[in-house]
Amino acid sequence: MADTSWQRLLRRAVLGEEGLADPDWPVDHVPRSERRDLLSISAVLLGFVFFAGTMWSGAEVGAAIGMQRTLSVMAVGYAILGVYVAVLCLIAARAGLTTVLLARYTFGSAGAKWADLLLGGTQVGWFGVTIPMVAVPTASYFGVNTPTWVAALTVVWGVLHLSSAYVGYDGMEKLSFVAVPVLVIVGLVSTYIAAGDVGGVSALLHVAGDSGTAMTFGAAVTVVVGTFVSGGTQAPNWARFAENSRVAFWAGLIAFLLGNGFLFLSGAVGGAVYAGTGGDLYEVLAAQGLATVGLIALILNIWTTNDNSAYAFGVAGSEAFDHERKRPFVLAGGFVGIVLALLGASSLLVPWLNVLGTYVPPLGGVVIADFLVRWRLRVPRMADVSFAVLRPVPVAAYVLGCLGAVLTAGSVIPGVTAPSVLPGIPALNGILVAIVAHVLGYYALERPGLATTHDVASNASYTHES
Repeated sequence: MADTSWQRLLRRAVLGEEGLADPDWPVDHVPRSERRDLLSISAVLLGFVFFAGTMWSGAEVGAAIGMQRTLSVMAVGYAILGVYVAVLCLIAARAGLTTVLLARYTFGSAGAKWADLLLGGTQVGWFGVTIPMVAVPTASYFGVNTPTWVAALTVVWGVLHLSSAYVGYDGMEKLSFVAVPVLVIVGLVSTYIAAGDVGGVSALLHVAGDSGTAMTFGAAVTVVVGTFVSGGTQAPNWARFAENSRVAFWAGLIAFLLGNGFLFLSGAVGGAVYAGTGGDLYEVLAAQGLATVGLIALILNIWTTNDNSAYAFGVAGSEAFDHERKRPFVLAGGFVGIVLALLGASSLLVPWLNVLGTYVPPLGGVVIADFLVRWRLRVPRMADVSFAVLRPVPVAAYVLGCLGAVLTAGSVIPGVTAPSVLPGIPALNGILVAIVAHVLGYYALERPGLATTHDVASNASYTHES
């Protein structure tokens, strides 16, 4: 069967036209002839966000704080995540560029390396956190849930996830077309069963969480944002193919507000109702009699997501170190991820999401501010820009954004405290501080010529004009 336009788009966005061997596709602006409509872009982004890990984190939050607070947390968290990603998608469509290349405009040729390392590094950590999500349920399902078997299955699944990223995605791409609808069905059925078991929708809304939980409202919102903020910051890799900025904005909002929110909610319902599971998604599904179909959905979905993660840190590593081959970084990052999984990364899901929700949003906040204020959405073509090695104003704005998030969360990383002096939500504060700092720095330092920036040719052509 011939590929549909959005299947071709998915392959080009992730692999380039010819797969892993094509290093040239991502390094230039997407031409108008390759642009796609709202249906195509939405389909690709929905396939990207339909990840069982979102259900897993929803289950943990639901078990911790109950349904009413979870709904409030979701309303705030997905408003932040949805708008944040949608604006990045709008900018990507306007420029026709990936996140890494947008970061080159914002931070400079050397400053963009930090974006490579941050986004690639978070994917390595995510790879390690998610392998146990399928290894532990596999062991439980077959009745061999011992440390030795779990460790062995962790290595096996980790190697399998790496193999498809190393060799190619054609087979896993086809699996993803099965995994997404299966996960939707599992989410709907699980929610229906949970509502019935607790006594209906009204009773469901009054299910309380763990009275001894240490999870605050702000921390829960950070988990919501953290579930896909790293992936969302890389949504421009797909959204750059949108036929215009309006299509990109709405596609991003649909995927990250509605699609990702649906998965989180279905996981939260199960976590809140089946409190004895402690928010373990597989245990929730097993309690509902969905162990077999749940395991199949987890295997398919996590595999097709984790090899994307492996490819992502391979790309980021090759670009950060100016190496033409991605495969060495796929293997190196995968090895680190497997080691993290063996060291107990599965217990660090919520702390890891808190880290992502603290340090990634300010990066996107600076990019958003830069393209709205410095470039005013008039993006000169790369060939017409002499890139500075480093733009100090955006770099300083990112650091200040992270500081704002840390001083809101009261934590540098889990286990390392900081003064909690700012009210509000860490992820949102990080974005806002980064934006304000960049705008002030641009008008005070960069525009008057007091800080280094790029040189644009006087006869430059701009992406929106083509």
